[in-house]
Amino acid sequence: MSKEKITLLITALVDVIGIGIVIPSLPSYVLNFGVTPAILTLLFAVFSFCAFFSTPVLGVLSDRYGRRPILLISIFSSAVGWLIFSLAPTMIWLFIGRIVDGLAAGNISTAHSAMTDLAKTPQERTHNLGLMGAVFGIGFIIGPAIGGLLGAAHPHAPFWFAFALSTINLISVYFFFPETNQTKNLATNNWRQQIQPLRPLIKAWQNQQLKPLFSIWFLFSVAIAIQQSIMALYLLKIFNIGTAGTGWIMAGVGLGIALNQGIGLKHFWLKYFSEPTLQLWLFLAMAVAFFLFSWPLLITLALAMILNVFGQSVLRVILTSQAAGTAPLNQRGEVMGVMSSIMSLGMIVGPLISGQLFSLKTAAPFWLTTFLMLIAFGIVFFRRQKMSELQVAETPETNTIID
Repeated sequence: MSKEKITLLITALVDVIGIGIVIPSLPSYVLNFGVTPAILTLLFAVFSFCAFFSTPVLGVLSDRYGRRPILLISIFSSAVGWLIFSLAPTMIWLFIGRIVDGLAAGNISTAHSAMTDLAKTPQERTHNLGLMGAVFGIGFIIGPAIGGLLGAAHPHAPFWFAFALSTINLISVYFFFPETNQTKNLATNNWRQQIQPLRPLIKAWQNQQLKPLFSIWFLFSVAIAIQQSIMALYLLKIFNIGTAGTGWIMAGVGLGIALNQGIGLKHFWLKYFSEPTLQLWLFLAMAVAFFLFSWPLLITLALAMILNVFGQSVLRVILTSQAAGTAPLNQRGEVMGVMSSIMSLGMIVGPLISGQLFSLKTAAPFWLTTFLMLIAFGIVFFRRQKMSELQVAETPETNTIID
């Protein structure tokens, strides 16, 4: 494996470890400030709000100026954000730390763009993104485990660890990661107009070819955001599972994601099923998983976790690969930025909704995510039906000639 790929995988790993650390350790850390669940989930949302505006801009800039400088800026911002978060004496400083991190949150989307730069075939592109997905899973093994263990030892310890990792990551990218974007000189001259934060989203809505994909990506993002933002609270309230226990559960989820994306995707899912078929039925599996989460039983919790791991790990790779494959070479960074921005929008909407719903009814957030996955399933199903009808209509009639 090339040093470029290794560096990108490490970059993604460090970023995801930071996310993973937050999930089990943030609730106990923040609740010490005397806030409600709604304020806690708002802390998730504020990072995503900033990332929503920054990721499309960084995507366009990475097309224009290259992946390397944007990666360096993003990682530096993350390091500073974790430092502020670790030193925070009040809730205001916690929010400032998340804002600083979110204002240049282009690590993952830029790394994805660089991975597609390195691919020579569509199959290699999907495989490269599968490796990124596997790293995502590994990060969700290491991150929650660290967050649970360090959080149980000292509330500040997980976030100091995240700051140290980001600093090391910044140094490694500076010294070991060369530029991968060989088409940056082909970027359009009106790039200054493209860095307007809402412009890529407006273009995405106007893009009839990609709009269905962007729509289901948004529904998927909202559902995942709801799950992540209230899972620790849910496990504590329903099953009396604390920080350490939640960390180990989420580490198990990360292990499942890593195995599924690193091994299962190539050797099973993509070998025996087409991407459109997987996209359709895994949305239905996700709907079933979220419905099972709403039942306060350990057996349904375990089944929901298994279905959720298979569903989200494969869908994340397939949807990202389809977006990258549809985009022109000199606009991949922009499209990846749009995908990240849509994900960030979901990460804003999800936590804002989940905190309120959780306060009203513990199972209510999972009822909503079930409904969202059924809508996504419906969009994919009717889109496939429409495409099949168009193909039949466009097929020319064959004339039989009898000698």
